[in-house]
Order: sequence, then structure tokens, then C-alpha cells
Amino acid sequence: MSDNQKSFSMIVTKGTLDWAYPPFILATTAAAMGVNVSMFFTFYGLGLLKKNLNLEISTLGNPAMEMPMMGMHMKMPNLVSALPGVDKMATTMMKNLIKKKGVASIDELRELAVEADVKMVACQMTLDLFELDRKDLMDDLEYAGAATYMEDALKADLNLFI
Repeated sequence: MSDNQKSFSMIVTKGTLDWAYPPFILATTAAAMGVNVSMFFTFYGLGLLKKNLNLEISTLGNPAMEMPMMGMHMKMPNLVSALPGVDKMATTMMKNLIKKKGVASIDELRELAVEADVKMVACQMTLDLFELDRKDLMDDLEYAGAATYMEDALKADLNLFI
């Protein structure tokens, strides 16, 4: 990284389909703009680094969630989350909407991030805590702890917690 190159670091803590988009869109956009990007995946965000993604949406605790249906936008009240199959239905609807609108998949965005040399760091403590195996995660990741994130964050022009 040159002395005048901008840098951007983020902590990625969420692992649902809807929460996967912001960090990967921001990372790939910043990298395309010539920004040096570092992503630190911890706790449930670590699931976004699995080789085989099966991301879903959780309607629980997401009162702002509105889905386009029948020409209008339908809110998903928290109570609906208690019904069996609602998260699966919301996930299917979201994946269909993503495809219909031509939005890149998370797999495609991850590929773009790798091609753009985005630094992706898997939190070793979280890996140990959840008893995850490195073989289940993407290849060529860096494994480190909070100190590594802090080194990147203290040098960065922009830091985000997602």
C-alpha cells in the first residue's frame, strides 16, 4: 500500500443473507475505487467465509423489513417469525428478488473481493470458540485475532462495524 492510498477496515459480525450484502458491496466498491480494504470476520460473520454458503434471512428482530408483494410493500411483523417456514419463505422471496433485479449473489461478490485483493481475515478465536474447521472455509484466508484487526483499523482512513 502506498503512503497516500486510502484504506478501509471493517468488522463483519452478521451471517444472514440480508446482512451479507452491505460488507461485500462496500468492500468491492471501495476496492474498485483503489482503496485498500480489510475485512475482519468474527462471530456469526465468520459463516460468510464458508465454502458452501446456504444463507437465509431471519425475520425476527427486523421490524423494518418490507417485501414487495402483489404491487405493494408488506411489512413482516416480529410475531410472524414464530410461524414455521416463514424464514424459509422470506429467504426464497429475497433470493428471487435478487435474481430478478440482477443483483450479484454473495458468492459472486466474494469472488470479486478475492479478485480485487480484499484482505479477508477470519477470527481465530471465533473459529476455536465455535469449533469450526478451516477446511470448511474459503481458501487463502488470513487467520488472526483482534490485535491484527486493531493494527489495520488504527491505520485505516475509515472503519465500520457491520
